Amino acid sequence: MMDTTERRKLLERANSQSATIGQELPDTITVGEAQLPLEEFLIETRKIDGIPDDVKPVLRETELELTDERSRLVERLESAPIDRAEGEELLEMIVGIDRARNALRSLRRDRFAAQTRTASLDGHERWLEFVNSIRR
Repeated sequence: MMDTTERRKLLERANSQSATIGQELPDTITVGEAQLPLEEFLIETRKIDGIPDDVKPVLRETELELTDERSRLVERLESAPIDRAEGEELLEMIVGIDRARNALRSLRRDRFAAQTRTASLDGHERWLEFVNSIRR
C-alpha cells in the first residue's frame, strides 16, 4: 500500500497548475462508463473555430462530467487503499482529464477572442469612416 508521503506527492502533482506540461498522457480517459480517445479529442478540438449554439449545452455538460470524474479520481487518490502503481495510474487519468477540460475551455476563449477582434475591427472601421468624413 502507498504511504502518506507518496500519496501527498501524487496529490500535489495532480493539483499543480503545470501538471499537464511535459507529461505523457493516456491514450484514453474514462468518464463514467465511456472511453474518450484523448489524443484524438485534443487534436479535433484544435480544428474548431467556434462553438455552434446547439453544441454549447453539450459542451457545458461534458465539462461538468469531466469535472465530476476528476473529483472522483482525486478522492480515490486521497483515500482509497491503493499501491504506488495504482496511484500513478490515477494521476495519469487526472492529468488527462485536465488536458481535456483545458481543451474545452480554450474553445470558449478562442471564440471570445475572435469576437473581440471582430468588435475591435468594426470599431476601427467606424473610426476611420468618421475621420474620413471630417477630412472631406
